[in-house]
Amino acid sequence: MDVVDLIMDDHREVERLFDELKNQPHKRPLLTPVLCSLLVAHSRAEEAEVYPVAKSDADETDEVEHSQQEHAEAEQLLVELAKTDTESAEYEKVLGKVIDSVTHHVKEEESKLLPGMRSRLDAPRRAQLGEAFVTSRAKHLGDMPGHATREELLQQARNAGISGASSMNRDQLAKALQS
Repeated sequence: MDVVDLIMDDHREVERLFDELKNQPHKRPLLTPVLCSLLVAHSRAEEAEVYPVAKSDADETDEVEHSQQEHAEAEQLLVELAKTDTESAEYEKVLGKVIDSVTHHVKEEESKLLPGMRSRLDAPRRAQLGEAFVTSRAKHLGDMPGHATREELLQQARNAGISGASSMNRDQLAKALQS
């Protein structure tokens, strides 16, 4: 259960869902909530379990801060996608933005952050982190975008390197993460 492999497996599943959403419009009403839920659960697990370790133990501070910003951007797009009529032209446009944003994030994560973790964390640590990632992801399956708790937003702010986050309320954290 190497955390790097688990994260990459999720990336491949998201790419498969993107392909179905693009090429099989009749499946959109069913698959849009699946995509949103999977991406939120994946992001929350990375934010809670993986990113703090990547910052502290794998010396990936800059990559984590950048990745956290990309998570915030993708989540905002997912909120928009979830609200958009799956049969509208607007859906195509928003889906394209989600695909572009997430694909960009995946490429960067797989070329920078994950190789750094693989080289700087030993196999037992990656396995331990993999178990924590799977547990956290399972806890968040079914969560929809835009509904992070204050504690989740606070963790995201820490990952993003936002100073003074501990004194912010939920709305202030959400706003700071979007800027």
